[in-house]
Amino acid sequence: MKGVYNSNLLLTPFPHAGTYGYWVTPATEIAGKTERLDVSSRIAADFVGYFGAEDRQFTNVFAPLSVRYRTDKDTIGFTGGLTRDNTLLGELQATGVVLDFTQRNQWTFNPTWTRRLTEKLSVQSGVQFSDTTYESARLVDYRLVGGSGGLLYQLSERDQIQLLGSYTHFRTTNSPFGFQASFPGINMSLTHAFSESLTGTLNGGPRFLSSTSQTPLGDITARETVWLAGASMTKQFERATLHVSFARDLTPSGFGLLIQTHRGEVTGTYRISETLDCSLTVLGVLASGKTKAVIGGTFPDSSYVSLMPKLSWRFLEWWQTEVSYEYRWREFESAAGSAQSHGTMFMVTYSPPKLSFSH
Repeated sequence: MKGVYNSNLLLTPFPHAGTYGYWVTPATEIAGKTERLDVSSRIAADFVGYFGAEDRQFTNVFAPLSVRYRTDKDTIGFTGGLTRDNTLLGELQATGVVLDFTQRNQWTFNPTWTRRLTEKLSVQSGVQFSDTTYESARLVDYRLVGGSGGLLYQLSERDQIQLLGSYTHFRTTNSPFGFQASFPGINMSLTHAFSESLTGTLNGGPRFLSSTSQTPLGDITARETVWLAGASMTKQFERATLHVSFARDLTPSGFGLLIQTHRGEVTGTYRISETLDCSLTVLGVLASGKTKAVIGGTFPDSSYVSLMPKLSWRFLEWWQTEVSYEYRWREFESAAGSAQSHGTMFMVTYSPPKLSFSH
């Protein structure tokens, strides 16, 4: 259970008051394992209430499923499930932009298959499907379907290279003026272990974007080559972990179009003692629409930054408390200008002992 306060929950540049709220989150983890099969899930719900500038109650639901089956040469996997959250919780952190504070329902279905050809060479394939709906007329529902396939090669004990071809199709499902886009592409990634405690990854490749926007005057078709790239590095210390990442990507959104994001994130954790931990997360996102027209208007470029230090304390065997502060800043290249917020959170968690069965 946690209590929250935010000085500007909706990040509006207009006059506003603070918002108080509570979150009650029951959750259960289920896992099963045999010699070849792994199955796991963490089912959770958030019962949320806000008061003050925003007076509303809603429920988030998280029902993921992960399955992996292994043979001597093949690994078949699946990840997917249902996520029901609000746009300020998920979409803002992913894209840096949110048009409305509302509930989002997202179903995902992602099967994968990997076959080992030799000790160093493997073939990989996967399918991506997601269906997203919003409980607001201001946002546009959409569907994403795609697939990928390629090779994974172990160059050495420290180096691994991957080459994938992919195809993704995005389309809106309830907009009066539809939008759809297809972007096949190629991606190459290289992972290098500098040491046992330091690992880095580089990836990049082109996407050949073709989009069609419906307007009252007819369809508008556009074609463009978009270069995507990413890099990440993780360093393990005796008591700390540092993770740095950057990605340039195409992301679907409730605006009814694809958003190009430049996303950088730095996360650090430090174990002060056996019962006390602290962490710091800094996130920055630059976002722009790959097509400017959206719901009869234009999509402005935007910037979003968040900073969150957190302290957690396990004061009893099954009890833990957390306190955190979050600063958020957002700016649109429009007359709306910029907005910022300050938020605090205090949470108490009870985790009962796990039940296990074997035969």
